[in-house]
Amino acid sequence: MRMSICQLIVDCGDPEALTRRLVGAGDGNPLFKRHQGGAGARRADMTTRYGPEKHHRRSIRLKGFDYSRPGVYFVTVCTQDRACVFGDVVAGNIRRNAAGRMIDKWWLELNRGFPNAKTDEYAIMPNHFHGIVFITETSDGGRGGPMCPPVLTSSAPMCAPLSRIVQWFKTMTTNEYIRGVKTAGWPAFSGRLWQRNYYEHVVRTDASLNRIREYIRNNPAKWESDRENPMARG
Repeated sequence: MRMSICQLIVDCGDPEALTRRLVGAGDGNPLFKRHQGGAGARRADMTTRYGPEKHHRRSIRLKGFDYSRPGVYFVTVCTQDRACVFGDVVAGNIRRNAAGRMIDKWWLELNRGFPNAKTDEYAIMPNHFHGIVFITETSDGGRGGPMCPPVLTSSAPMCAPLSRIVQWFKTMTTNEYIRGVKTAGWPAFSGRLWQRNYYEHVVRTDASLNRIREYIRNNPAKWESDRENPMARG
């Protein structure tokens, strides 16, 4: 059963504090600071609305926002030079190759490797990856430490913030891709498999969460016009 924003708030050790972080509590909240520039009603609307075509292509990382605390994040990671190495889209459906199936394996491994991470909807595209991550409360309040459950994957850090989770995912997939190049004839990449940075969006409402889930599910069907597609038609 998939999680929701409401469930995350209820399960959190400090629901009131998490609610303030997600929906904002006024101009002092970093969610509002990032989007200043209009009237109060317009600013509040900008903090809750999500436009997939706009937001997944640039980081809107919020200054002062604690990405190790409970929250929901939509993450996009793109290959270097938009190289299409994870499969093809045929008739609106993604057909993952061996490398694409490898990406699938390591994404799901996040649930075992990180006690505070829960994966949700995701899509492996020919040259990029979309996924939703819930960072949940841990037994020491969400920051990690000796109270965290043991990590099942030895190279994964405990109770990590979003940046470390994404970096681990990129490292594990890169290492296995290199092995595939050497042993299974996978196409070699130039310099690095993934672009250096990644894109993320803080999800603050269940309505936004469901829109993003739908966007991810529909991503393969829109591949022909996707801006990440080197052969996009428009």
